[in-house]
Amino acid sequence: MAAARPTVTVQSIDGEAAEQIALPAVFTAPIRPDIVLQVHTGIAKNARQPYAVSYKAGHQTSAESWASALPALVMARGHRIEQVAEVPLVIDDGAESVTKTAKAVAVLKTVGAYADAEKAKASRNIRRGKGKMRNRRYVNRKGPLVVYGTDSGIAKAFRNLPGVDVASVERLNLLQLAPGGHLGRFIIWTKSAFAKLDEIFGTVDKESVQKKGYKLPRAPMTNSDLTRLINSDEIQTVVRPPIQTKKGAPLKKNPLKNLGALLKLNPYAKTARRMELLAEAKRKVAKAEKLEKIRKGQPSGATKRSKEVKEVGKRFYKQMIASSDYIGEDYEVFNAWLGQQKKA
Repeated sequence: MAAARPTVTVQSIDGEAAEQIALPAVFTAPIRPDIVLQVHTGIAKNARQPYAVSYKAGHQTSAESWASALPALVMARGHRIEQVAEVPLVIDDGAESVTKTAKAVAVLKTVGAYADAEKAKASRNIRRGKGKMRNRRYVNRKGPLVVYGTDSGIAKAFRNLPGVDVASVERLNLLQLAPGGHLGRFIIWTKSAFAKLDEIFGTVDKESVQKKGYKLPRAPMTNSDLTRLINSDEIQTVVRPPIQTKKGAPLKKNPLKNLGALLKLNPYAKTARRMELLAEAKRKVAKAEKLEKIRKGQPSGATKRSKEVKEVGKRFYKQMIASSDYIGEDYEVFNAWLGQQKKA
């Protein structure tokens, strides 16, 4: 991602634009909130070294990127920069020799950054919970961060302002650059500190002087609007049209009616069906032969009842009639009535 301006105006402590200074290459580094949050979490633990896939994780980060140079991110973090002439804000080196807090307040008012310091001062409240009893009674929001190149009294001048932090450009801390792991801290740079950034962090092509083997990470894409790139005329004219496929619901087959579906469930069904057809064919042939013999008067081979079997049946019937209960006075009355009914 390229920077929007190649130069930055240096604001004098008297409120006038002094000169132009080149924008350091570190402000063109890609913004990686995920890396910032991971490194911030590791540093905040204070007892563990941040680690990841690379052995240089925690040392080669884009945390010191131009996220603090985007007004949108700075304002989204809650800083009051409406009266600031330009972001990133660079002031003259004369601020490094300020030794009095009153003079420091005057410098902040001159460059339009005192509103953010006032907001941080007004946000002081008593901490919730038991922390108030553990020597951390008050909490307040973060104000501007003043980064200097040489300490000629600037640290003493700004350290008494609530919410205002002071740091050396050679000892930048991610806990100060991105409090809570959130990018967009309002930073006030002195001219000498701003000029040392290329020497400390290097550029995309040139290695850092202080960090051995370190180069700024290069953004894989100069334009992060991927949707706009895909929908552009240059891309759409060379890509093939999308393949239109009609995907319908699969047709379910009934295994009781479809032999193929039945064989998938029961492979033996094919053998059973063949045996059933062969048996049916044999029955038809046998039936036809039997009917043909009957028509011709030939014995068909069916078993007939013998005379002895018929005699046994007749004797059994007569015995049933003789031993029945249809005798006596009631039966005679019923029989007489039945005879009259028949005559009528």
